Amino acid sequence: MDSVVVQPFQGPASGEAHVPGSKSISNRALILALLSEGSVCIGNLLHSQDTEVLREAFRKLGVGVREEDPAIHIEGCAGQVKERDTSIHVENAGTVARFLPAALSLLPCGKFRFEGSEAMMKRPMAGLLDSIRALGSKIECRGDEGFFPFDLHPAGWTPSELSVDAAGSSQILSGLLIAATRAPHPMKIRLSGETVSKPFVEMTVRMIRQFGGTIEYNDPYYEIEPGLTGPALMKYEVEPDASAASYFFGLPIAVGGSTSISSLPQKSLQGDLAFVEVLENIGLSVHRSETSISVKGSPRHTSRDINFNAFSDTFLTLAALSPLLPGPTRITGIAHTRHQETDRITAMATELRKLGQRVEETEDSLTIHPDREKLISLSRTGPIAIETYDDHRVAMSFAILGSHDLHGDARGWIKILNPNCCRKTFPGFFEELARMRLIANSSQ
Repeated sequence: MDSVVVQPFQGPASGEAHVPGSKSISNRALILALLSEGSVCIGNLLHSQDTEVLREAFRKLGVGVREEDPAIHIEGCAGQVKERDTSIHVENAGTVARFLPAALSLLPCGKFRFEGSEAMMKRPMAGLLDSIRALGSKIECRGDEGFFPFDLHPAGWTPSELSVDAAGSSQILSGLLIAATRAPHPMKIRLSGETVSKPFVEMTVRMIRQFGGTIEYNDPYYEIEPGLTGPALMKYEVEPDASAASYFFGLPIAVGGSTSISSLPQKSLQGDLAFVEVLENIGLSVHRSETSISVKGSPRHTSRDINFNAFSDTFLTLAALSPLLPGPTRITGIAHTRHQETDRITAMATELRKLGQRVEETEDSLTIHPDREKLISLSRTGPIAIETYDDHRVAMSFAILGSHDLHGDARGWIKILNPNCCRKTFPGFFEELARMRLIANSSQ
């Protein structure tokens, strides 16, 4: 599809939304399975472009991959892949770009040619590449220094201590922590300065332990013992994706009613569930049980200076819905998102202005002043086309806004360009939104 016009809901949302497995957990689980000893069965693995990139890389590396939907079996080889001279294209998958080179740098020899999409060539890699060099391997950048594309000539890990600059992305630190479970000796890894999205580092630490690894944080070092046995019974279940859940948690802002997501444990690995606290702060009601979260109601007020640094993938959801909030919304702590799939701050500001909203943009923040009358007037003669910049989160966020019956006559008023970009993390997003809409409309 080149585009899709979002059809508004004719009734309030109700029932459970089905979201796929977490991308962040899925690709961590795949790398940890590669480094494990023996076959690992992963359940509820996300099947999307990002995980397919890593599964295809495994096949090129000679790693056994057997798919039995909805599970996948990875033949763990303690990281000792069979094919050690090959090209790997990571597309625009940040986790693959950071995790796989770190793991392959453990090998004593080989040559791996890493390619990426045009967008990947702009994403920060210097902190990882410098660390790999410090550990003993050779990196040759074939374009700008510190960016894709590059060649990796692994030579194993020699030092037992490492200082990591992960200011550009927490995935740099996470990739090195995971790889350290297969170092030839105990490792001490220290974060130099600060990093963004710290909950994702905590996710990594907890998952290393779930896969039988030993890791502790003794300020200022992460201390990792070599060895990774694999998860209990060599089976691992991936949680539903909290970032994907944010769209449906935000749906009541657009259409009223309630939505719920099940199979989310109270002690979830995912920091992005902090998004529901933002919804509570603007007046929605949130109910948490042992295995699910439900959100209902409508916003009674807006919240200023919401710092999304730790769960930045969800800031787009609130930004897109801000035209429906009762007052200005200021989102901060998001400077690093300028170097993700696209410059997400400028992308959201541009599209919200296209909708007639007044937006103030700084390096690290967005402030959106809602103007419902402008929404109505600008879309009176036809749907407003939303450019997605090949960014799945831009597409899904504005699709939730478009679910609002702005004109009161079920007229579609937002058109999403390139909706197929959602294949990156949620291939069935528009189908699931349509299913939820059918349930809502049938209740009228």
